[in-house]
Amino acid sequence: MTEWTPAEMPPLDDTTVVVTGANSGLGFEGTRAFAQKGATVVMACRSVERGERAATEIRESSPGDPNLDVRECDLASLDSIEAFADGLDDEYDAVDVLCNNAGVMAIPRRETADGFETQLGVNHLGHFALTGRLFDLLTAADGEARVVTQSSGAHEQGEMDFADLNWEESYGKWAAYGRSKLANLLFAYELHRRVDAAGLGVRSVACHPGYADTDLQMRTARENDSLLLTVGMRLANGLLGQDPAVGVEPMLYAATADVDGGAYVEPGGFLSMRGHPTVGRSNDASYDRPDARRLWEFSVEATGVRYPFADGNAGSDGSSQTVGPDAR
Repeated sequence: MTEWTPAEMPPLDDTTVVVTGANSGLGFEGTRAFAQKGATVVMACRSVERGERAATEIRESSPGDPNLDVRECDLASLDSIEAFADGLDDEYDAVDVLCNNAGVMAIPRRETADGFETQLGVNHLGHFALTGRLFDLLTAADGEARVVTQSSGAHEQGEMDFADLNWEESYGKWAAYGRSKLANLLFAYELHRRVDAAGLGVRSVACHPGYADTDLQMRTARENDSLLLTVGMRLANGLLGQDPAVGVEPMLYAATADVDGGAYVEPGGFLSMRGHPTVGRSNDASYDRPDARRLWEFSVEATGVRYPFADGNAGSDGSSQTVGPDAR
């Protein structure tokens, strides 16, 4: 398993894949890999202009004629997420794979258009809302659709404080990043439990890329306007970072290989920072079922998005309850 590479991905003809943050870094590499296997890839990008440039680069560097659909989706705006999902619902019959990949890291405190602390808002709440709004398309897929949620090894430093999830009382940029990445895992595992109990045809899998040399680190330095951080990130990327084409392998494996729902796919090499994908285990806090339930309830209230099962369905105790209304 540790020697798996994207060459082992199955043909993906007649498959629709949605990738958030598809114009750069891991999203770009994932989009290219999916497209080269024949998938139609919907590139969900905050900037359509940057997305179109990325699509052009992929087309020019790939054999055949990759089927790429660039669409605006700003995860910092619930209105943008709703418009994106409505557009897909109008033009697509199903979504086979959703890769919740986009994210921000260790930026100064600011808020999304809807008043959420940005790291929690983009990394978790935006993807929670997007997944819910696309859920009808996911359940319409032939076979079992996949939701792949990208986390980070930084989840191990994350702590859930439900009294101040939006960091209104105090703020630490790295602590906020760790919390958002822990939230990704709590969501991914809770989604697995709920769809499994409800008997819905969707598989939820989590992953993390290890240390990949992408623009995420440089964006962090730019957002903090720090020369010292810029130099530090460049050195760390050069010494520790692996090529993003390798860093994206856990996401590709989680999306296409035979993995169980609720699995955690990570690099199999040094300190889980490098190497080809393997199924591992995240930290104990990420499997905390009461925290997962509380986060789910908070996320429903914050975003207004309900999934196609009742709020208590497939509860963290594993029990099934009545199926409820569609996402709204």
